[in-house]
Amino acid sequence: MLKIFSGRYSIELAKKIADSYGLDLGNVVFNNFSDGEFQPSYEETVRGKKVFIIQSTPPPFDNLLELLLMIDAAKRASAKEIIAVVPYFSMARQDRKDKPRVPIGAKLAANLISSAGATRIITIDLHADQIQGFFEVPVDHLFGSTVFINYIKSLNLTNITIASPDVGGSKRANAYAKHLNAEMVICYKKRLVANQVDEMKIIGDVRGRDIILVDDMIDTGGTLVKAAKIMKDSGAKSVRAICTHPVLSGKAYNNIEESLLEELIVSDTLPLQQKSLKIKVLTISNLFADVIRNIDANKSISSQFII
Repeated sequence: MLKIFSGRYSIELAKKIADSYGLDLGNVVFNNFSDGEFQPSYEETVRGKKVFIIQSTPPPFDNLLELLLMIDAAKRASAKEIIAVVPYFSMARQDRKDKPRVPIGAKLAANLISSAGATRIITIDLHADQIQGFFEVPVDHLFGSTVFINYIKSLNLTNITIASPDVGGSKRANAYAKHLNAEMVICYKKRLVANQVDEMKIIGDVRGRDIILVDDMIDTGGTLVKAAKIMKDSGAKSVRAICTHPVLSGKAYNNIEESLLEELIVSDTLPLQQKSLKIKVLTISNLFADVIRNIDANKSISSQFII
């Protein structure tokens, strides 16, 4: 028998997942202390159960600590298995040393989750595929394309070109292009500092094309906004963007509203902090519920992967 619990950050998504699965969320109470410390408490037995804990871990890192404490509590309450469902895995951009004397934050976060007692990880669209190897337990790495592909098809665009906003995302964009039998272009960008694109060029022809930019996350929106402008200036018919994780920090919402993007399509791995007419949210709850169902039944989850 399994039980589904949620941290406080991902409670709305967890409710959707549990509802899609056909269960109520398990009862967990958070005790808050005056100094900011907190303590999760399971208000029902988890002994011998398969426990799924749903929590994205964006800053502030209380969200990650909350997940760790919930895993530890389940372990100490004799749960049979503890599966951490982490729709958005923070620190994923720190997947390597890009200069001397810096940490590999993604590896540290993976170590913490594994050491806390998680026996399996379920996540979606990691910033870098190799992060799966940072964990010492099995990782089910899902793809947002499972949700986004059907929406793209529903647009009935006849002249689609998939675009990667940078060279690093070309593998992801190529997968979409192959599945949709579409052409692909790549944006080459140069950064001097984080979150600021200083130069961008397009590799490929976009004239008269309906462009769909594909990325794993959108932070300040600077890259996508600049890419949309360059593509429109280069003769693109329309420009849309797909990003699994709507981080949307700083002036991101204003940047998107004032951009030449027709729309930005995101998932609900992270809740939106503001409403925007240009942002469309597609839920991943059914995908996660199906994967949880198959894992519980010890069945393959490969049918959940479109690309």
